[in-house]
Amino acid sequence: MEHHHHHHAHQHHSSTENISAAFFLNLFFTIVEFIGGVYTNSLAITSDAIHDLGDTISLGMAWYFQKLSNKKATKTYSYGFKRFSLLGAIINSIILFIGSIFIIIESIPRIILPEHSDAKGMMWFAILGIIVNGAAVLKLRKGTSINERVVSLHMLEDVLGWTVVLIGSIVMQFYDIPVLDPVLSLLIAAFILYNVFKNGRESIRIILQGTPVKVSSDEVRKQILQIEDVKSIHDCHLWTMDGEYNILTMHLIVDESLSWKEGKALKDKIRSLLHDNFSFEHVTLELEIKTEDCDYINCV
Repeated sequence: MEHHHHHHAHQHHSSTENISAAFFLNLFFTIVEFIGGVYTNSLAITSDAIHDLGDTISLGMAWYFQKLSNKKATKTYSYGFKRFSLLGAIINSIILFIGSIFIIIESIPRIILPEHSDAKGMMWFAILGIIVNGAAVLKLRKGTSINERVVSLHMLEDVLGWTVVLIGSIVMQFYDIPVLDPVLSLLIAAFILYNVFKNGRESIRIILQGTPVKVSSDEVRKQILQIEDVKSIHDCHLWTMDGEYNILTMHLIVDESLSWKEGKALKDKIRSLLHDNFSFEHVTLELEIKTEDCDYINCV
């Protein structure tokens, strides 16, 4: 018998709204950037506009995948489409990785041969960039999905990038230090790459059906075994669909004198415990008695 909770749907709906808001903010600002790049004759702003165009495309994909992940289960996808959200996070991580490498490649020649830009024009666009992208980051920080966290990195990268442009443009208005911008850009790229690998590792763990990051299988086993009617546990498996929707299956050895009604009450009690203490949304339990022959592996 299995059971799962449905309050999770609101979180997914919120995730879709957060990503769509970030998408339209980024699309609007990308258009503004291209106009600004031509107006100020700034290569830095034009380059950032190209980078933001890539971000806008990846945000559009993230929005699509997040929306798709809200669809109900079908015969083909019996667990639903939640992992499409994870697919969006992986694609975005790849784009972030490529973008960061591009920043590094572009920065090195500019350290060797620094280029001068329209510092005052850069300053005003940097302020606008921080406001627009900062609003998107604040919106996405409320989210809980990996997809939102990765998309938030896109926006954070832009906020940090524009902060660098702002600092550089102010300094360059008083001092002739054009090399400052590419040096700070390298530091930002290193920060983004660190977070890409961090989120990428978690995504791979989910795909390979590893245990949820915030759940200890030993603690799950310990709390269930404290329940009086449970004698032992085996064939225990716990994994997560997308980093939020956690699933567990297990076989419980109980006393053969336990009635059907008592068995049902025991299952309900365990499901409540697993949901409240470990955020398991989908739980499948099978009750067995000691004399039954079961060769399944123990819970790790």
